[in-house]
Amino acid sequence: MSLSQQVFKQLSNTVNQSVVGQDDVVKALLIGLLTRGHVLLEGLPGTAKTRSIKALADAMNADFGRVQFTPDLLPSDVTGAEIYREVEGKHSLTFQPGPIFNNLVLADEINRAPAKVQSALLEAMAENSVTSAGETRQLPALFMVLATQNPVEQEGTYPLPEAQMDRFMLKVNVDYPDTESELAIIDLVREEELISMDMANLPKGSQPKAPVDLESQDIIKNSPSTPQLTIRPEHIMVAQREVSRIYISPLIKSYVVNLVMATRGIGDYSDAQFPQWLAVGASPRASIALDRGARAHAWLAGRDYVDPDDVRAMVHLVLGHRLVLSYAAMSERITTTKVIDEILEHVLIG
Repeated sequence: MSLSQQVFKQLSNTVNQSVVGQDDVVKALLIGLLTRGHVLLEGLPGTAKTRSIKALADAMNADFGRVQFTPDLLPSDVTGAEIYREVEGKHSLTFQPGPIFNNLVLADEINRAPAKVQSALLEAMAENSVTSAGETRQLPALFMVLATQNPVEQEGTYPLPEAQMDRFMLKVNVDYPDTESELAIIDLVREEELISMDMANLPKGSQPKAPVDLESQDIIKNSPSTPQLTIRPEHIMVAQREVSRIYISPLIKSYVVNLVMATRGIGDYSDAQFPQWLAVGASPRASIALDRGARAHAWLAGRDYVDPDDVRAMVHLVLGHRLVLSYAAMSERITTTKVIDEILEHVLIG
C-alpha cells in the first residue's frame, strides 16, 4: 500500500467516525477528491449531508469555504466583488475574494437559490477560475465543490439547470440510516456534547494538544497508538496523479463508452425497454466521469487496473443525474435507477 493510499484509508476512517451509517457517501466524496470532480448530495433534512462534507474538511489541512444558499443570495456573494477603499486619501477598488476561493467549498442547500446564483458556480466548476470585473482569477489547484440539496418536492426550492447538473461528476442520494446506525448516532452526538462541555470548562488560554505531523512513510504504522498523519492538499494531489496512471484496457474503455451511448439510443437494443424511457441521454462528460470514477474506485481497492465491477460500481452515481426521462417513463413512475439497471443488463463487454 502506497503512502497516498494509507492517507486515504486514514481519511476514510476519520470521516466515518463522525458520520455513522453513510459509508457510500463518504466513499463518493473520496472518489470526487481523487478525480478532481464535484459532488452533489441529495437527501431529506437530517441525513448528515452537511456533516459529511464538514467532517471531510475537518480531516484535511485545507482551506474550507461555505455558502448557505438562500433566495436573496447574490452571485457576488459566491465569487467575490470589488470593494471601494480609501486609504490615506487614495481611492481604489480592491477585489475581495468570495468563499469560492478555497480548496473545499460547501454549497449548502444549493437549490434554495434561483438559477442566476446557481450559475455563478458554472465557470468555477468547469474552468477552475472566476471572472469578475473583467478579470479572470484562478482558483486553487486543489478545488472541489461539494453541494447539498433537498429533493425538489420540498417547499422553496428551485430545480438545478441541466447544464449545472452535468458539471457535477457524481450525484449521491443520501438515505436515512438503518436502526443500528441510528442508535450509534445517538451515542456519537451525546459523546460530542460531553466533549464540547469539557472543552468549555478548560482554563482560559489552554489548548488541546496539536496533532503530530508525520512526513515519512517509514513511521506510519498500523498500531493504533501511532500518531495520525496530518493530511495536507499535497497528499491529495499526489493521489490524484496515481489515479490518473491506473490502467484501463481498450475493452473496458469501450464498455464505458457503450454504456453512455446506450443512453442516447445508439446500438441495437430493440428487445429492451429503456430507449423509450429516455428523452435525453448523457453527455460526453459522462464518459469522462465514468472513466475517472472507475480508475479511482480501482485505486481505492488497491489495484493498478480497472475491471468491469469498478465501472458498474460508478455507473449509477455518474449517469443518474444526467438522464432526462420521457413522459412515458414518468407516467409509469420509472426511475433513473431502473433505467440504468436495464442498461447494465443489455450492454455487454466485448
